Amino acid sequence: MFFSAFLASLPGAVANGIIWGIMAVGVYITYKVLDVADLTVDGSMSLGGSVLVVCVIGGVNIYLSMLIAFAAGCIAGLVTGVLHTKLGIPAILAGILTQLALYSINLNILGKSNQALNSDRYPLFISMRFTPKTILVCLGITVFLIAVLYWFFGTELGHSIRATGCNHAMAKANGINTNRNIIIGLLLSNGIVAVSGAMLAQYQGFTEVNMGRGAIVTGLAAVIIGDVNFGKIFKNFALRLLSTVAGGVIYYIVMTLVINLGMNTDDMKLFSSIIVALFLGIPYWKNKLAEKKVKPAKESDENA
Repeated sequence: MFFSAFLASLPGAVANGIIWGIMAVGVYITYKVLDVADLTVDGSMSLGGSVLVVCVIGGVNIYLSMLIAFAAGCIAGLVTGVLHTKLGIPAILAGILTQLALYSINLNILGKSNQALNSDRYPLFISMRFTPKTILVCLGITVFLIAVLYWFFGTELGHSIRATGCNHAMAKANGINTNRNIIIGLLLSNGIVAVSGAMLAQYQGFTEVNMGRGAIVTGLAAVIIGDVNFGKIFKNFALRLLSTVAGGVIYYIVMTLVINLGMNTDDMKLFSSIIVALFLGIPYWKNKLAEKKVKPAKESDENA
């Protein structure tokens, strides 16, 4: 009974995992590439969903609506970048301020707290009712997105953004405009997150102002799970992005398994936080254990 129920819910978990994995790619750009803590994503994900729903209901082409959602997310990232680089506000606080403002903005865009989007009335390209098609479309978007990002971060500008994240002081000393790079990185990251929000709104058939609440936790979980499981195997930048999406899929499969085991869905945020805390702590304790092993070896060599 349990096994059959789990198998039946598996395609939905994979579809959700890919959509949230795309959001995690945006988180990867700030967390891993830029080394910036950005909390804007909780608001920009809802922004993407809100903009797409309003555009589609207003008769805008679905593909153009996706582009508008991406542009809206980019603007949200731009605001965070400007607050951080031009006004000297710490990145984490700048993200919180933008996220807080986006709640009211999303509410004004929708005109209410939530809005339905019926796949029978509007030409959506993904839907919960057609999960196999949704998985194929999402995989296609994932491959396209990773290919574009791989190309972009291979350009001179992309390399300078990566250099800014690796060593901000050294990059600045070498004449790289680090403030510009941070803004571009935040802009691109939140644009991708907004696209994920637009896809999620289509998939679940509605959007709401709280849709992105806790998105940063899910994004970090996907990034960390992907890094822990595939980090030693995938060294190429494109493959690292792919491992992030895979991390999102693994995360949602685990969540589905836990729900099927009878866990209260009200406790899912708590469970997510515990998963992220554990995976964040694993690299730290690995290094601690490695240091303890190296230290006795050095002491024995000195005594000899």
